Amino acid sequence: MTYYTTRRRILGFTSCLALMGSLMATTGNSQASPTPQRAFKEDSASHTAQPTPLPSNQTFWDALALEPRDAWSRLAEAFQWQGDIDQPRVQQWIDHYRQSPHNIVEITERARPWLAWITERVEERGLPGEVALIPFIESSFDPTAQSHRGAAGLWQFMPGTGHALGLRRGGGYDGRLDVARSTHAALDYIEMQAEQWYEGDIELSLAAYNAGAGTVNRARSAALSGGQAGTYWDLKLPRETMAYVPKLIAISAIIAEPERYNVELPRIEAAPAVAEVPVTRPMDIGEAARLAGVPHAALADLNPGLLGNRADPRHVKRLLVPADSAERLVARLSGGPSRRAAATDGDDVYVVRRGDSLSAIASRHAVALADLARWNGIERRDALQPGQQLTLSGS
Repeated sequence: MTYYTTRRRILGFTSCLALMGSLMATTGNSQASPTPQRAFKEDSASHTAQPTPLPSNQTFWDALALEPRDAWSRLAEAFQWQGDIDQPRVQQWIDHYRQSPHNIVEITERARPWLAWITERVEERGLPGEVALIPFIESSFDPTAQSHRGAAGLWQFMPGTGHALGLRRGGGYDGRLDVARSTHAALDYIEMQAEQWYEGDIELSLAAYNAGAGTVNRARSAALSGGQAGTYWDLKLPRETMAYVPKLIAISAIIAEPERYNVELPRIEAAPAVAEVPVTRPMDIGEAARLAGVPHAALADLNPGLLGNRADPRHVKRLLVPADSAERLVARLSGGPSRRAAATDGDDVYVVRRGDSLSAIASRHAVALADLARWNGIERRDALQPGQQLTLSGS
């Protein structure tokens, strides 16, 4: 299946070629563990029934309010590769995961803080929802995971690859362990490779994410020379890479229909549990926790990239904090009441500034991206204009 990105990077063609050249030799084989047990991720969606016609006096949003929606069902709505479930390699991994339901429960519970937030980042780019499951097979959703090869973090970046993608290390900070920063970098990298090498094919880009673009490009050239279409399923790749996309699809199949596979997924809310807050001055985690009104340990767990327990804006630009504490921290860091806290009923608005994105505004004001778009009738999330006023509540 081919996915054509709608978002274009502000990278010149020359700089993009240079970056890809530096990455081709450094990407592959960086997983914390190639074993099937480590490979399974947590994300799941409840099975949805066939839609029925709405009563004449009932709107779409009224009907939607009646349907319970959690992080799993939200993720399942974004799946795009379910047509490949019948592939033999996919069925092999489904059979494997069905034999270890306790591993699924353990990993899905570990994903609790990150799942909805990562799903939202995948949604806003229009990527297949299966991409949100990459940390399942890379790190078992452990943001501190490190492989014997030197890869680290949820997305298991090698040092060279991380450096090329702007994931800084030093000064008591490792960007590969920073969940927010590494997630943005991983999705940028996947989109960039798809655009640069594979005419937008995300499955081929994921193979390159695992094995390196050079390995995939050579396998693809061989397949094309043999008269094949050159899709992921045509290629002869290293064993781990041959299993990479099938694992994602197998996991997504179980998440889409957990009852069918006798898996009970933990309840996780559809709205992200965390939000990004800009770091405007140096501070330690203890001070940030006090200002946000959250336990020190909880904030430290959300920011494993801060090796020295201190956030310095020269190295780290944002902190992840519990979503319901983001407004409080922003207000206290700015020295005054937040825009939302100061607003009166009917005047709870935000004025778009140059460089704003809808996702950044939603994160800054601790509201769900989908809600913010719906409240303001926004269909294209990249079409914001400076000076545009957005309501920050549904009232």
